[in-house]
This record gives sequence, C-alpha cells and structure tokens, in this order.
Amino acid sequence: MTTTRKRHPRVALSTAQLLLPIALVAVCAAPARAQAPLPPWHQGVSEERKQRAQSLFDEARELHRRMMLAEARAKYEEALAFWEHPELRLYLGRALRSIGLPLLAHESLRLSLRWGPGSLDAELEQEARAALRALVERELASIEIRCDEPGAVVLMDGQPWFVGPGAGRRMVMPGEHVITARKNGYFTVVKPVVVLAGKEASGQLALSVDTVVTRQRWAAWIPWATLGAGAALGVAGGVLAWRADVDHTTNQGRIEKRCDPWCEPLDLAADRDSVLENRLAIGAFVVGGATVITGTALLFMNRPQSIRTEDRGGVRVEFRPAVSLDAARLSARFVF
Repeated sequence: MTTTRKRHPRVALSTAQLLLPIALVAVCAAPARAQAPLPPWHQGVSEERKQRAQSLFDEARELHRRMMLAEARAKYEEALAFWEHPELRLYLGRALRSIGLPLLAHESLRLSLRWGPGSLDAELEQEARAALRALVERELASIEIRCDEPGAVVLMDGQPWFVGPGAGRRMVMPGEHVITARKNGYFTVVKPVVVLAGKEASGQLALSVDTVVTRQRWAAWIPWATLGAGAALGVAGGVLAWRADVDHTTNQGRIEKRCDPWCEPLDLAADRDSVLENRLAIGAFVVGGATVITGTALLFMNRPQSIRTEDRGGVRVEFRPAVSLDAARLSARFVF
C-alpha cells in the first residue's frame, strides 16, 4: 500500500511484506513537503489508529507464515477495525481462501479493489483480480433477482435482501437457496433456486393480489326469470282451468235445452273445447310448478359465495455461466 515513493529503512524486506509499513511510514516521514491528496483509505484515520493497525498487521503476518490461519484471520480483522486498508483486505482474503471460506474471501478481495486501479500495486492488483476470477468460476455462484412490486420485501435464505421495486445481486455458495417475497395483501412467494459453481441465476419475481371476492354461480336474473316463468305458467293454467269450466258449463246448458227429459246431459263431441282447455290447464300447472321449484332451487344455489383469488405469482429464473459463455458452454433455462 505505497502512498509515496519514499521508503523507510526499518522495513527493507520483501515487497509483499513491506507494502503496509511503507504506506504508514511514508505518510509520517514527509509532513513538511507538499504532497498529493491522501488516498481515500487514509482520510479520517488518526496516526494512532494507523500505528495500532500496523502492529496488528505484523502479528498477523507472522501467524500467517506459521500457517496459524485462524489466528492470523482474527488479527487481520482486528487490524481492519482500526484501519480499512486495501492491502489489509487482500491479506485477509488470502487467509480466508486458505481456510476454505470462499464467500468471505471473495468479499474481502472485492473490497480490496473498491477504490479502483492504483489502490494496490500492479502485482497485488493482478493477484486480487485473478483470485476473484478463480473464485467466481470454480467455487462460487451468484443470484440476481428483480422485483418491480413497490414495497415488496425480498429475502434470501430467510435474511432481508432488498425492497422492491429494484434488483439485488449476491454471490452465494453453490447449492439450494430460497427466495422469498412478501407484501401485505399479496400472496407470499417462496421458491427454491439451485445453483452450481460458476453459474449465475437471474430472473424476475412477481406477486399477485391475495384477496377474497364475492361471486355467484350464474347471473342474478337467471333464477328470478325461471321463478317468474313458473309463476306465469301457473297463472296461465289457472286461466285455462277457469275457461274450461266456463265452456263446460255453457255447453252443458245448451245441450240440456235441446234434449228431452230422456236425453243425455253431456255430449262429448260438443264439449271437446273445454276438455282440451282443461288438459292444457293441468299441463300448465304441472310445468309451472316444476319451474317454480327449479327457480327456487336456483335462487338458493346462486347465493353469493366468498372465493379467494388464485395465486399467479412466482419466479422466472434463467441459469447462465457466471463469467462468460467461453468459460462454460452449458446453460439451462428453468421456469418455476
């Protein structure tokens, strides 16, 4: 982490071992000479904190050389608590990768490069980028999800991720991860996504409204129309029955006037109209009654019913190589 070209004689060791001490001593050694603006990682950090970070760094380096990786990691992290420095991040990334924690190593290496080109010496920057590329291609996977529903809370593996509308991208360990999205008044989406090392899962998440609606089996007029038709048939049957009785009485009176005392009072041929009307009346009563019963049943069956809306939400996920098609030709597209 060289901040000037001036070097301190106390740390004349290898380049990799000297980087952090040089950065600290160079800043302290030339206060009187005009200097370029300090790099971002120097700003707001007192000399006392830098000295403390330097001391912890020396201890961590010694532990690292002795392959006491867990202890070295703890010292690197303690030093970073005093001074967030790109080279400290690089050394911590090395230790984490050696321990077998690729996800944490990726994050630390990414942070070592966050200030852009020049924050590390060319050799160290090349090392950090190569290590990041190797982790992405061989040991890690990534998931990128977009949700355009305002206010929807998206979680990954039960942990808050982001709030829509927006998108989130995260490096993850290969395997199964659960994407969850929830919002009041909407169906909760819970979908497992399985990703392999070197692959990226990206997709779109959609939620659907969760509500209760009131519906009827048929239009409201159908049962009432059926009931009305039955009632009309009943009235028509009554009219026909009355008409048949009137015609029968009229015919019977006319026959009696034309017959002597020994004449039959009823001539069926002359009374055929009243007979037909009577039969029609009976038919109207039967059909009308059945229609009224049907209309009543339809009214009962057509009562408003509360129905929960259908869940149409979900996640559409596409898998592709995390780096480039040249790195891995095989990709597959799955829709959940």
